[in-house]
Amino acid sequence: MPLTPYGLREWLVMTIVAAAAAVGAALLGWWWAVILCVLIWLALVSFFRDPIRRVPTDLPAGTMLSPADGAISAIEQVADHPSTGGPAVIVRIFLSVLNVHVNRAPCACEVLSVVHTPGRYLDARSAESAKVNEANLLTLRRTDVADPDTIGVRQVSGAIARRIVCPVGPGDRLERGQKFGMIKFGSTTELILPRPDDVEILVEVGDRVRGGKTRLARLAASG
Repeated sequence: MPLTPYGLREWLVMTIVAAAAAVGAALLGWWWAVILCVLIWLALVSFFRDPIRRVPTDLPAGTMLSPADGAISAIEQVADHPSTGGPAVIVRIFLSVLNVHVNRAPCACEVLSVVHTPGRYLDARSAESAKVNEANLLTLRRTDVADPDTIGVRQVSGAIARRIVCPVGPGDRLERGQKFGMIKFGSTTELILPRPDDVEILVEVGDRVRGGKTRLARLAASG
């Protein structure tokens, strides 16, 4: 299983430490400890796995793919959102420590801004965490339509996840399903869409989704 370069420092250190511990245990004849080292290493590096995925093609116009793996934890509307400049519908995804943590673009788009907001580190399973935890908001302009809207993807940290990785910036272009960062360990990712009356939600709370694969919503053309 490929490992994401976004976690290179962590999984490389884990590999070196586990290898040294396993060699030391083997020299002492503690084979149970060697097996334990391997099992712990597998569990830790699995946080940084980056499976190869074939992004769906020939999708209906306006289809938005999931920006993350996990479970749908909330679907809600707000009167105003900075990424859309008006009313929006938010599809929130909870990522447990067992999920893949790499984030992907929901559609072809251009990055307009990336705004980091310091905050708390509440358990990502709580509704309050989405409002007060450290977060990174990407405002994206669609490049797959003639009259583009702006949408948002928001990376939210959790009690364990305390490092948001987002190496893209204004002017960068992303293809549908392209990787643009990750949130290390458990966390939340939101997809924010404009014009709620024109959004068809394709998932329900509790559904399991996969980044770059699952169809979350369809946004009808403006006008």
